[in-house]
Amino acid sequence: MPTLVILRHGESTWNAENRFTGWTDVDLSPRGEEEAREAGRLLAAEPALEIDTVHTSVLKRAVRTANLTLDEMERSYLPVRRHWRLNERHYGALQGLNKREMAELHGDEQVKLWRRSYDVPPPPVGRDDPNHPINDLRYRGVPASALPATECLKDVVHRLRPYWEDAIGVELLEGRTVLVVAHGNSLRALAKELEGISDADIVDVNIPTGFPRVYDLDDRLGVRGARYLGDPEAAAAAAEAVARQAQR
Repeated sequence: MPTLVILRHGESTWNAENRFTGWTDVDLSPRGEEEAREAGRLLAAEPALEIDTVHTSVLKRAVRTANLTLDEMERSYLPVRRHWRLNERHYGALQGLNKREMAELHGDEQVKLWRRSYDVPPPPVGRDDPNHPINDLRYRGVPASALPATECLKDVVHRLRPYWEDAIGVELLEGRTVLVVAHGNSLRALAKELEGISDADIVDVNIPTGFPRVYDLDDRLGVRGARYLGDPEAAAAAAEAVARQAQR
């Protein structure tokens, strides 16, 4: 049966500073590098879990997490495919701003809507803003109409779905074990689709950094079982820490 492993990148420098990151291309913090290596150790400790292919976003915190994880597994030779559709959600005009400061300015409930609601996007950036992806060379091959000025989670679900259907899902249906290294919200979008999580319940779903989550799938890619590798209490505590980032 096919197996999918999802892994949120290790802590980034802007995670450590509690900033909205989105499509801004920041690097891993030293802690994030160690989280990526620990993810590799957890995967290597599962002898029945032999990764065949890897997918990442085009953002360096995901790319470097995948590289460090594979190095720790001694599987750096595995094929890796990178795609913008696995990027974090675009946080629009919030990118670069501190989450708690935004909560103090706009209120806890408004910031929670921007961070966690299914269909409420933050304020957009203009097309002349450096934070708009049309001004980033890595997206020069993507139609401008496909590039976001802001996104809610619903938008991420829609832009991720074609890549799931045309790339990741195809490999899984061939019986491969696939590792996807991406971001909190692109992985929330994927989990929502896989697990059938409602629009209301997805608000309270948080993906911790550095803990691989393994999905055992059936031959139609339905979920037979799912678990985090490593200490379950530590994974739950890390997810709760994500939920508290914007609280005052």
